[in-house]
Amino acid sequence: MTENGMIYFARSGKDADSLGERICMRPDKANRHGFICGATGTGKSVTLKVLAESFSEIGVPVFMSDVKGDMAGIAAAGEDNEGMQKRLDRFEIRDSFEYRGCPVSIFDIYAQKGTPLRTTVSEMGPQLFSQVLDLNDTQSELMQVIFKIADDLGLILTDTTDMKAMLQYAADHSAEFKMDYGNIPQQSASTIIRAIVALEAEGADRFFGEPAVDIRDFFLTAPDGRGIVNILDAETLINKPRLYSAFMLYLLSELFEVLPEVGDPE
Repeated sequence: MTENGMIYFARSGKDADSLGERICMRPDKANRHGFICGATGTGKSVTLKVLAESFSEIGVPVFMSDVKGDMAGIAAAGEDNEGMQKRLDRFEIRDSFEYRGCPVSIFDIYAQKGTPLRTTVSEMGPQLFSQVLDLNDTQSELMQVIFKIADDLGLILTDTTDMKAMLQYAADHSAEFKMDYGNIPQQSASTIIRAIVALEAEGADRFFGEPAVDIRDFFLTAPDGRGIVNILDAETLINKPRLYSAFMLYLLSELFEVLPEVGDPE
C-alpha cells in the first residue's frame, strides 16, 4: 500500500509479535534490482502482489510473469472478514485501507486465458533466435547469413514456417549465394530446421506471428490514473523452458532498447 507517496511494505520488528517502525520504499528509488526469497508460505507472492498494487496506485504500470496462476486475483476487490479487520488493526492501516481491484490486463502466449502475445522471427533477430535454438558458433553465423539474405531479398520472416522455408531455399540455391554470402551447407541448414521443429513442439508456432507485440502496450495507465498491471499467464509456459526463455529474452531486449539504463533521471 502507499502512504504519503511512499510504498509501505514491511515493519522493522524482529518477529511477528514485535512490530517496529514502518519500512517504506521511495518510488524514485524503485528502479533497482531486487530479489525476494523464502520458504513456502512465508509471503513471497503476497509481497509481490502488494508491490504491484502499490506501484499501480501511484500510476506506475507493472509487468508480472505469473507461473502459479495466483496473481490475477488482484483484479477483484477483496472481501472483508474478522481476520482481515484484526490484521488491519495490528498493522495500524485501517484508516488508509480500502478494498478495490487493480486495473489488470492478462496475456497468454497460448491465447487460452488472455490476450495472445506475438512477435515475428524478423523482429527477434538472428542473434537472439540463435540463442533460443541453442546453436553453436558455426550455426549462429549461418543464421546471420540467412537473415541477411532474407533482408536483401526484401522478405519478412513472420513465423517459424517462414524461417524453415528460408533455410531450405538458401541451402537449395547455395551455389547462387556462395559468391556473395559464402558457403551454405545443407547439413547445417537441416540441423537448424530440426531445432526449429523442436521449438515448435513447445508452442513456438503460436508465439511467432503477427501482429508483433509493442512493448509500449505494457506502459499504459487506466482512466483513473492508476498503472495497469500486465500479467503473463505462464502456468503452461513455465513447463516449456525454451519457449519461455525465448519470450523473456525478447522482452528484455525490447525493454533495454526502449528504456536504456540512464541512472536516476529526474
